[in-house]
Amino acid sequence: MDTQNNNKKIAVGILGAAGYTGGELIRLLINHPEVEIVFANSESNAGNKVYDVHEGLIGETELEFTSEMPFDKVDVVFFCFGHGKSEAFLKEHTIPANVKIIDLAQDFRIKGNHDYVYGLPEVRRSEIAQCQHLANPGCFATCIQLGLLPLAKAGLLTHDIAVNAITGSTGAGQKPGATTHFSWRSNNFSVYKLFTHQHLHEITQTLNELRPENTPRVIDTLDEGYNADGITVDFIPYRGDFARGIFCTEVITLDSAKNADEIAILYKEYYKDAAFTHYSDKALDLKQVVNTNKALVHTEVFGRKVVVTSMIDNLLKGAVGQAVQNMNIMFGIDEKAGLKLKAAAF
Repeated sequence: MDTQNNNKKIAVGILGAAGYTGGELIRLLINHPEVEIVFANSESNAGNKVYDVHEGLIGETELEFTSEMPFDKVDVVFFCFGHGKSEAFLKEHTIPANVKIIDLAQDFRIKGNHDYVYGLPEVRRSEIAQCQHLANPGCFATCIQLGLLPLAKAGLLTHDIAVNAITGSTGAGQKPGATTHFSWRSNNFSVYKLFTHQHLHEITQTLNELRPENTPRVIDTLDEGYNADGITVDFIPYRGDFARGIFCTEVITLDSAKNADEIAILYKEYYKDAAFTHYSDKALDLKQVVNTNKALVHTEVFGRKVVVTSMIDNLLKGAVGQAVQNMNIMFGIDEKAGLKLKAAAF
């Protein structure tokens, strides 16, 4: 669909529009030059203004939530459901074959009996451009993979990988829980899902697809445990006392020592054509990516050890920003359309 030639905007429907990802998606799309939001579905908020729930949008839009789902009037629909609800929804509802689907849940990220393409543009851009149905990557998975992709493709992942990553409170979603209340989260820090985070499935899948045949297989420890043959991604997630962003460090052991310039060149070459992922020669801080669709990566080398720092905004490059980026690719328009967001100056 070439919207620039026929002046027809992309007609968008949003399901699950009242949650954090739904609100962020609306925030992006009301300012997207090639998009018209046809409906923002929320059963519990039908008839209410979007800004009654997403209060930061007051003065930005008069859009109302609706219980209707007129799929025949849209070109693409975004699923902003909780995990497991997308597959269940599709069993109960029919979406026309010509309507593209972008699912932000984890239901179709792993290859199986479906036609969804895993939407990490830094790996699958050409497949994304041709697909009808897309599974948007997870937030931790995006950040971790972007730190490892160049090393995986170069065949340098030959030993277990140690990963530590901290996420903001919005990563837990809008529904309150024991570990999301301000009084618990503020001035606090905790580990959760130690070595068992669900995003390990998609991380393992991508690394195994990229690795050369003569390098060790990456074990999906969630399915196979730690006794299988291969290397592991030993992931420790942390809850941070800030609202948005993911800051990740990865420690990789090489078979032989490399100098820092070799590793930096490897990353710069891999990401030279990426729209939003950039290598930085300087050490990173989280504010450089918050409220943007950027991913920043930095490396330091200590003999056979490579320490990679990667970071994203979990709601943008880790969720709806990447989903809009994928929509742009799927419809053949400027990949950066609607996503020219600026980080805070300080």
